Amino acid sequence: MKKNLLTLPLLFTFLLSLCACAAPPQLTQDVVTFPSDTLAVKAISDLPEDFILGMDISSVLSEEESGVKYYDFEGRETDLFRLLRNCGITHVRVRVWNDPYDSEGHGYGGGNCSPERAVEIGRRAALCGLKLIVDFHYSDFWADPGKQTVPKAWRGMDAMEKAEAMFKFTCETLQQLRSAGAEVAMVQVGNEINGFLCGETDWDPICYLLQAGSKAVREVFPDALVAVHFSNPERSGAYREYAKHLDEYGVDYDVFASSYYPFWHGTLDNLSAVLSDIAETYDKKVIVMETSYAYTADDTDFFGNTIGEGSAVDRPYPYTVQGQADAVRDVIDTTVHTSGGIGVVYWEGAWISVGGASWEENHALWERYGSGWATACAGSYDPEDAGRYYGGCAVDNQAFFDPSGHPLESLKLFCLLRSGNTVASDP
Repeated sequence: MKKNLLTLPLLFTFLLSLCACAAPPQLTQDVVTFPSDTLAVKAISDLPEDFILGMDISSVLSEEESGVKYYDFEGRETDLFRLLRNCGITHVRVRVWNDPYDSEGHGYGGGNCSPERAVEIGRRAALCGLKLIVDFHYSDFWADPGKQTVPKAWRGMDAMEKAEAMFKFTCETLQQLRSAGAEVAMVQVGNEINGFLCGETDWDPICYLLQAGSKAVREVFPDALVAVHFSNPERSGAYREYAKHLDEYGVDYDVFASSYYPFWHGTLDNLSAVLSDIAETYDKKVIVMETSYAYTADDTDFFGNTIGEGSAVDRPYPYTVQGQADAVRDVIDTTVHTSGGIGVVYWEGAWISVGGASWEENHALWERYGSGWATACAGSYDPEDAGRYYGGCAVDNQAFFDPSGHPLESLKLFCLLRSGNTVASDP
């Protein structure tokens, strides 16, 4: 029997799970019966049926291992994947690090996002009818515009050797996901690369590496979209440069992906103009691969937040549940009406406090289960950042759940985008 064929008992379990997680009775065609008396939502015109409404939940396994529970709107404990599907989320995103553990097997944190844990998230997503976006960082820990650290096992390799290792690693991880039944719809080859990837800083080797990752995706999931992901769209000239290099080197990709955080990345008009230019010039799809906004300025886990009162960032919306919903709704509306726009993914909407009554209690859980952004052990790999500032979740005030795991009204946004929702005015 082939490895990707289900045995009869597993098939029976799979079918039962699909029935339990199928599109809920609350949503029937264009009629939404997920009402809210407090959340105002302006309907988005021309929202495509296949528009991606995604949520990155890469930390979910570490959260659950730390004792976090999630609840539905009636206060009943529930499976996070099922709740997201019922609320209108279509895709979940998961980051993949090569080897996020030290020599003694201690996790670096941030969800300890190994390939094996990505496979488990992909499996659970598929059982609830959610498609998967796979986010390869090609690093053992966080890769972003500030760092793109080579995996430990690839140190000392030249670009050609890295490309061979990248192709093999990408293939093997995707094959594991396929065997687990994950419905992989899109794969990122790199995360917020912004001109450097896996320790390389010249476009020639960068594009060589990107092509190796893309080739692996085409071989394992030929119907999946290949995305190349950047950040800082407010630097519009940089985005044009990135797209030009990808074109000149003939990188095989489908989607130009951008992060967009309203408190850092300029205006929505600029975002739309920059992405439309790339979509029209190079005939590419575009997506907002990361966005988020705070529903409160308060810290909920005894570890400082990325944004809050006094933060030196833009504040285009209030830090309220309604403000959070408005921010996300406007990003979605902008992307829908941007040339080539295919979706928006919210970043780590379920990453909340692990529930301890003190920093000490939380710290013990962060260190044991990797449910904070970094553990002390991560300093062996990332001494300048994690080695100095390890700790809890810095985005708990940007989640769609309160500190006890109950959903905020803003999570209903995704079900209300087509119909809109009005609330009674204050007397």
